Amino acid sequence: MAVSFEDVTGELSTARKALLTGAEEAEEVLAALPGPADRTPAQREAAAAAKNTARQVRARFLAAHADAVYDELTEGRTRRPRLAELADAAAVAFPGLAPTAEQMAVERGRPQENKEGREIDQGLLFSRLLESPVAGPHLMDSMLLPTPRALAALTEFRRTGLADLGSVRVERRGTAAYLTMCRTDSLNAEDNRQVDDMETAVDLALLDPAVGVGVLRGGEMAHPRYRGRRVFSAGINLKALHAGDISLVDFLLRRELGYIAKLSRGLMVDHAGAWHSPTVVKPWVAAVDSFAIGGGAQLLLVFDRVIAASDAYLSLPAAQEGIIPGVSNFRLQQSAGARISRQIVLWGRRIWATEPDARLFVDEVVDTADMDRAVATAAERLDSAAVVTNRRMLRLSEEPPEALRAYLAQFAMQQALRLYSEDVIGKVTRFSRRD
Repeated sequence: MAVSFEDVTGELSTARKALLTGAEEAEEVLAALPGPADRTPAQREAAAAAKNTARQVRARFLAAHADAVYDELTEGRTRRPRLAELADAAAVAFPGLAPTAEQMAVERGRPQENKEGREIDQGLLFSRLLESPVAGPHLMDSMLLPTPRALAALTEFRRTGLADLGSVRVERRGTAAYLTMCRTDSLNAEDNRQVDDMETAVDLALLDPAVGVGVLRGGEMAHPRYRGRRVFSAGINLKALHAGDISLVDFLLRRELGYIAKLSRGLMVDHAGAWHSPTVVKPWVAAVDSFAIGGGAQLLLVFDRVIAASDAYLSLPAAQEGIIPGVSNFRLQQSAGARISRQIVLWGRRIWATEPDARLFVDEVVDTADMDRAVATAAERLDSAAVVTNRRMLRLSEEPPEALRAYLAQFAMQQALRLYSEDVIGKVTRFSRRD
């Protein structure tokens, strides 16, 4: 290796050159090998060794220069780029630090098992930025800004009270915004598109001053097994994951730092009370029909009132899928404690709405026929200024920002590694063939 670790931890201009040299050495090894799907075991070992060495260089560079990197990318924290923009900008401003747009375009055209795993380098970048007490809070707050798509749709939504975003519909009824997940063919299994639609929908509900409370529910399905029935969520779309269409940045990280963070922490936007409360916060109701699996169950942990149909269940099949269930490992401790958290995450325990332990996650269980009434009652009762203020204080107690940031920093790295682990790739490949 031509690069010494001392070079990448020293003065920034010298470190930049060393960073690039380390990345180029790895790329030379990869370029001399067949594509990932065609490599022999020995060639796979050579590729892994080259990547590992380059990642050690990147890790040491970021350990010494993460704040300098972030300051340059954000012009001294005067700009607030989102995750995807930051990743692209880092690749340009600090060659060798993150995969280029061209490299990521090649990756996107491949099934998961045939990729080089360049998202691991993006995970490393965001892990180190989130770890920083300077860059991390700024980045998390930046992701609470409304999306350009939501701002463009806001005027029409305020006029009509309706927005059809594709996989999510938003309808204002009185002072409540009803968000309906409507991926009818996939049981509301999430992919990149639905994360974008969900964040836009959450933004609209939080931006509209006529909305006092938000409601999330699944729509009626076209899937043969559940045709005509409402379903909350089947979790991550495993077909999309096998096809290589689940993005670390645009799905797994954006989901946690974007719309779920906004459900929990609110929307950072200029408003009359910004001098004392910089985010616009509103209470949220979740209505669970049929089931909330994986990512669907994760969502329930940030809602203020969860109403479930009596035949519904929730589960977090993280061990079966092999990936990390978002921030659930952090939030479950608050809801259920360590023992039940392990039963759900590590053992795959399913919790039915009617069993006693369900009360740790669900506030009210009603017959399917009574769901509409129960949801409307909850929305009316939570639409209160006092609820908003107390909700804000409860959230601060439940999720201290620094503790959440520390978790997310580890999550960015560990989830990226999980995406490219042999067991996850094997599981999603078998799932795709079976289905």
